Amino acid sequence: MNDARSRLIVALDLPGRAEAMDAVERLAGRVGYFKIGLEIFVREGPGLVLEVLQRGERVFLDLKLHDIPNTVAGAVRSAGRLGVHMLTLHASGGRRMLEAARDAAASMPSPPMLLAVTALTSLSEDETRSIGVADAVEAWVGRLAGIACGAGLTGLVASPLEVAGLRRQYGDKLKIVTPGIRPAGAEAQDQTRTAEPGQAILAGADYLVVGRPILRAPDPGAAADLIVGQMENALRARAQLKS
Repeated sequence: MNDARSRLIVALDLPGRAEAMDAVERLAGRVGYFKIGLEIFVREGPGLVLEVLQRGERVFLDLKLHDIPNTVAGAVRSAGRLGVHMLTLHASGGRRMLEAARDAAASMPSPPMLLAVTALTSLSEDETRSIGVADAVEAWVGRLAGIACGAGLTGLVASPLEVAGLRRQYGDKLKIVTPGIRPAGAEAQDQTRTAEPGQAILAGADYLVVGRPILRAPDPGAAADLIVGQMENALRARAQLKS
């Protein structure tokens, strides 16, 4: 699998197991990871995770854990026993929660990469202010990233609009997974802070999460290939800028 393809994560935001496994079948070998989020996990449970893993695919379990440290640590251990490769938790849970998750992951032979979610891509600045965040979104994301980095996590989830600032602040210290990816012409839908695939890669994203623009395309495989091509071009351009 080429470098760009291994960086593309497809979100299985689908009604149930049959639709999810059909998408996995169509896209196997064409993407790097399959993301299993709250909707389908609540419906299908760990069985779906195991089924995707048994096909030899990599799973990003996107549950955005946010609870007291002991509970989150237990959930991390449970996810690790399933064999998932990436797992999300909210940076806003605070340093002690993140450290407990880090320690739980470190106790396992093959731990998942823990990804601290900063600000949801659906949030506008008006909404963040309404929940008591005085900072601009980019500053708030930077603050949460600092908490995650200080707690020893190595990955973040951040929208395309914050990636460049995080790269300037942290260099290559943190892996950045970026949702809110919309190819040219695609509708933003319920996402607010979005970008095209090439723009996000050029800004410094390591992985891109794409759901509906691939899954609802007439040919999901061709849609994934098109995005991979845009990512490849951006990765080459990024390498040239660094050299």
